Amino acid sequence: MRGDEAGTPAPTRERRSARADQPVVYSCSGCSSAAQTANALALKLDRLGEAEMSCIAGLGGDVAPLLRLARSGRPIVALDGCPLVCVVATLRRHGLTPDAHVVLSEHGVRKRRHADHDDGDVRRLLPLAVEAARSTRRAGGHDPAASGATPTSGGPVTARR
Repeated sequence: MRGDEAGTPAPTRERRSARADQPVVYSCSGCSSAAQTANALALKLDRLGEAEMSCIAGLGGDVAPLLRLARSGRPIVALDGCPLVCVVATLRRHGLTPDAHVVLSEHGVRKRRHADHDDGDVRRLLPLAVEAARSTRRAGGHDPAASGATPTSGGPVTARR
């Protein structure tokens, strides 16, 4: 794999394995402002090194390498923008349950069509997203064979062991 023309180096095996201890984050990235807020938060988690962002659309499209990552046993964080919870629905379609789940509309994010996300919402909710990612590390990782999880109102999903 080659780097891009801007000079970003291609991922190396060393860099990929360095992320193996991080949870994988999937976000809504639909057309509404709430969806784009979820996407912006997932990008922040990725860039801060709190989680590795992967592509929920790839899971919906049954893309083999992305399915392998989702089924790898790493903890999963789901960031949904609204009560439709498309991220969780896509994960469940593949027998996966997130270790942490945040629904942004439960935290005051309004879903507006034809509008950009609010950077203030991203700043306000970043600590919640970071805590969701970190909570999966404290929980001891993800068991892909176990699918029992209990949602907590507006916060992370707590896995039952």
